[in-house]
Amino acid sequence: MSEDREVTIYDIARYLNVSAATVSRGLKNNPMISKNTRKKITEAAKTLGYQSNTFASSLRSRHTHTLGVLVPRLNSHFMSSVLAGMENAANRHGYNLIIAQSLEDVEKEKRNAATMFNKRVDGLLISLSYNTTDIHHLEPFFKRKIPVVFFDRIYPHEESTSVGINNYEAAYNITRHLAEQGCKRIMHLGGNLLRNVYQERLNGYRQALRDHHLPVSKKLYLTSTLSEQAGTEAARYILDLPPGERPDAVFSANDTAAVYCMLALKAAGLRIPDDIAFAGFNNDPISRVIEPNLTTMDYSGDSIGNTAATYLINHLKGISNLYTTDAITLRAEMVIRASSLKKKLRE
Repeated sequence: MSEDREVTIYDIARYLNVSAATVSRGLKNNPMISKNTRKKITEAAKTLGYQSNTFASSLRSRHTHTLGVLVPRLNSHFMSSVLAGMENAANRHGYNLIIAQSLEDVEKEKRNAATMFNKRVDGLLISLSYNTTDIHHLEPFFKRKIPVVFFDRIYPHEESTSVGINNYEAAYNITRHLAEQGCKRIMHLGGNLLRNVYQERLNGYRQALRDHHLPVSKKLYLTSTLSEQAGTEAARYILDLPPGERPDAVFSANDTAAVYCMLALKAAGLRIPDDIAFAGFNNDPISRVIEPNLTTMDYSGDSIGNTAATYLINHLKGISNLYTTDAITLRAEMVIRASSLKKKLRE
């Protein structure tokens, strides 16, 4: 047999002196074939270097047992946790993942979505990029009835569902906590309002201010990419304000911007939380490294990923119908640490 020719079930059949049908059933672990014969078939397949033609079989069955996953960035603790949860769910149910990142760019997101579609994924799990304004690039999935599940950063669509947390409630609770610590001028470092997570966090922050009769001021709200640089720039903005107009607390829509804002303010001589209290969002490892440790909102990326993938797979298996559920909301809990505890200092 030529070394560069692909080994087939017929080669295995000749090698074992059995029928090709027996080999085919044995490779599929069919109980009609005895355990001993199945073992011989498996061993012969390994010996001869047989590789299952999953693409051909997927064309026959119309299923690839592959899920596409589109994320904004791979280099975040939260997204790594999400992917770990998805991988666990996929492995349990015999599915594989194709993972791509948009790098927060809608054009790259569109190209990746097209690639996923052309790879014939059975379903798509997606968290939208920073600057995605619509989801026309997902229409091929909806038209072909390929299920789409949004997670974290979502876009409502009648033929999809989403998995995330109640961002409004979480932001409200953090802002209320800062107000209850005696903070009177609470600043919010927010993200792009195209994304539901940042719009909802802004809305929760504003409502908490109103409920506690605190000022809702444009000077106390900054929109940015929430990067390390954005946190440092926010600190410069705070330092440039007249002393009487400076915030006495900052609530950041992520931990990264909060921590780098804290570092820059500390370098300038401000004391935390004495002069200015801080709270972030995500409970990234960096929140426990900064001194003082950062108050933040904890929600499990692993749970979000596991839930999203499991729900999608159950839909593909006919166990559930994702079109009957608009959203799945998971639990989030505030983790109070020293960066926001002004009252403790006064007592």
